[in-house]
Amino acid sequence: MDRIVPHRELGRTGLELPSIALGSWHIYDRMDFADAVAMLRYALHRGVTMFDIGVYGAPGSTPTHTDVLWGSIMRAIGVPRKDYLVSAKLWIEGFGEHGFRPQLENLFLRTGIEHADLVVLGDLRRTDVSLEELLTDLDGLRRAGLIHVWGVNNWSADAIGALQRIAADRDLEPPRFAQLKYSAARRSIPDGKPFAELFGPGFALEASDVFEGGILAGNTEPGRAIGRDPGGIRETIRGCLPRFTSLAAELGATPAQLCVAFSLTHPATTTTLLGASSLTQLRDDLGAFALLDRIGATELRALVEPFWADRGIVDPEGP
Repeated sequence: MDRIVPHRELGRTGLELPSIALGSWHIYDRMDFADAVAMLRYALHRGVTMFDIGVYGAPGSTPTHTDVLWGSIMRAIGVPRKDYLVSAKLWIEGFGEHGFRPQLENLFLRTGIEHADLVVLGDLRRTDVSLEELLTDLDGLRRAGLIHVWGVNNWSADAIGALQRIAADRDLEPPRFAQLKYSAARRSIPDGKPFAELFGPGFALEASDVFEGGILAGNTEPGRAIGRDPGGIRETIRGCLPRFTSLAAELGATPAQLCVAFSLTHPATTTTLLGASSLTQLRDDLGAFALLDRIGATELRALVEPFWADRGIVDPEGP
């Protein structure tokens, strides 16, 4: 039987997050519904009690329904809302006259939930919205009981520092975590000095893209959309896969387990976001805890050092 996933408090917020959370991007719309129900029921049973969801599809683009399917899956399982956490994506591109609330209410409509425990702001690509506006709007959503805490996705350390200073000056809720690409191959930003100065008791790391879209887990040609390729290192990552796979085998593990275990070695990691699309994958991923127990964080980080592909290529400051 796989072990129960440990939980860690997110800063001093009172929220206990599982060390592994499940994402929804290009997941549930690729799965048989009954298989998805079985996978999420198993996840909940093993302590994976946090789900990252979002409305993935801009107006005019091909509609996606992975968030709608997630809501149906949870209703089919019949799990009480108090027994799991939802981390919702909000897009700054859609921030308008009424702030983020229309996006959030649309997500609630599609999923059947009434509040988000965490929200994650997407990449900062607009210059016509001030940080003060974002902070004030999010604080209003928090006071209305629609969200609890919030963080950012792939923001620079400088921009996050600015958010923290403004929040302190105006007595507003600051960001509590950064969702960052973090893997044995992509380490420059989370392991760099700018973020080391941010991470601490009040600010944490949520590791994402730990499999590089499945490539590091052995799927060299993913048949679905995957994340951006900062630094243009993806071909380098593909090239190191045979050696990475061999190292995992030497450690008595799978490449996926080595990926997840590495992400958990960062001292600021509160949770690692995974995109499991089958029960078999999820069971395999959970084996990362046994690997980490056997090898230890220090030794594991030393062993994967040769696979650090973005060192000296990607600015540790972030986007």
